[in-house]
Parts: sequence; structure tokens; C-alpha cells
Amino acid sequence: MNSMAQPLLTRITRMVVITTSLLVLSACEAILGSRVTPTAILPSATPAPPTPTPPPLAARVNGQYITLAEFESELGRFQSAQIELGKSIPSEEAKQTVLDDLIDLELLAQGAHEAGYECPDSELASRHQALVDALGDEAALSKWMSENGYTDESLSVALRRAIDAAWMRDKIIADVSTSTEQVHVRQILTYNAGEADEIKAQLDGGQDFNQLAAIYDPVARGELGWVPQGYLLDQSADEAVFSTPVGSYSSVIASKAGYHLFFIVERGDRPLSPDALLALQEKSLLSWLDEKRVKSDIVQFP
Repeated sequence: MNSMAQPLLTRITRMVVITTSLLVLSACEAILGSRVTPTAILPSATPAPPTPTPPPLAARVNGQYITLAEFESELGRFQSAQIELGKSIPSEEAKQTVLDDLIDLELLAQGAHEAGYECPDSELASRHQALVDALGDEAALSKWMSENGYTDESLSVALRRAIDAAWMRDKIIADVSTSTEQVHVRQILTYNAGEADEIKAQLDGGQDFNQLAAIYDPVARGELGWVPQGYLLDQSADEAVFSTPVGSYSSVIASKAGYHLFFIVERGDRPLSPDALLALQEKSLLSWLDEKRVKSDIVQFP
């Protein structure tokens, strides 16, 4: 993928991991573990209402709790996963990443409730049985819960939240069309502003774009392929390729990747590539979460 393209499975992958984090046990070497009760789960239809004396909290989202025990458990698994991957993330950054993900998970679950979805008890029971089968027996599950600070009630709330959030996530990304208007783009990319201006002057003087693109990119010859609006990371680049007429080249566009001149080969409605579809799904999910956060009462506790 070129340097201007939306990276694959950035936030949407993380959301998939979050919403399934309660479904795969850490003992099975998953990135995020699941939590199950030592006996059959008999959850209420909705999370238990706040008690006069709430447990220690990491955050409160529209009145719903994210407990400190849940946060610390997820943080531990996240940090362990980074170590296994050979990555080093500062402690404060790791804490904020995990807390942000848990808040997003709660917002998605609340969105599902607003849309009329409630996790069926049969689904919760099915997930519970899958966890029992994954770890081996109820005694091991009970031990795992104790080690991770979960009660029957808090586990039921957390697991139901994950199922609800996954439903809402899927609803959001399902609304992204699999076919849309796209442009076929080639580019000349350089890392020097003065050089980019010189190239632009050559084009203005009649030099062939494709010949110049082949000089600066002998392998791909500047080929970026078909891209939908919103697929390129840089907004200026995205606007440039969609405002430039077919058969024409853009002005010099500066981005973090360098200095670009884009040539529009053709334009039309086409099915999205898997990469582009995932990028637009991610964008849709992020937009939904950003809007939800603005409208929500979110308190993070130190």
C-alpha cells in the first residue's frame, strides 16, 4: 500500500479485539482475556443500577461504571501482549489506550441499547459455555476470576457489554457501501519542496506526467490505483484528487509523506477493494465514536 493510503485495521482491528477481549481467556494466550463465572450465569436483562457505595472506578460513562479492577485487568493483558510482540509502550500511554478502548466499548454498548438491541440470555449462556470449554472446567474459571478481580455480577455486566458493543460495531460498519465513486490516480512524490515546484514547472511546460512519474518511481511508475473519497490519510491530498478533472494534474500538495503531484486517469463508480472498504469502515466507526463522545458524560478517575 502507498504511503498516502489509510492503514489497514488500525482502530477497527483494535475494536474487534476489544469486543472479543472478554471471549478469549488469557490462559489461552490471547491478547485480552475473557471473564466467566464459576457457576451458570443468570444475568439481569440490563446492568445493575449504581449502588450507594460504588466500587473503585476507572471511569463513568453516562452513569455506567468501568471498574478499576476491570481496567487494571485489561491493562495487564495489554502490556503483556506488547512485551510478547517486542514492543515498548510508555506506561501512561498504555493506560490511556486501554481506558479509551473500554470507554469506546461502553459507548458502543449503549448505542446498541438505544438502537433497540439487548443481548439475549441464550447468547450470554452460549458464550459462557464456550469459555468453560476453552479453559477446561469451572474450577479453573473460578480461579481466573479471582485472580482478575471479577465477581459473578461484574463479569456478567462486562461480558454483556462486549456482546452489545460487537453488535453495534457491526451495524455501523455494515452501513458503509461496498461500491462508490472512485478515481484512478497516479502520483509523483518527492521529499523536497523546491524539486516539487520544478516538476510542476516541467508539467506546465508540456512534459508528460507518466514519463516524469517513471523517473521518480521506476517500479510502480507512480501508480496508486483506484481510491474512494476519504481513503487517503491527508485531507488536502484527498481533496486534491477529487477536485482535479480527469486527464489533469493537481498543484503541489504537501503532506507528512512528502510533496505530491497527482494525475487523474479516470473516474467512476466501482466496488471497493478490501483495503479501501476496511479503511472507510474504520472511518465510519471513528466518526460515530467521536460524535458519541461529544454528546456523552464521561468522567475519568485519576
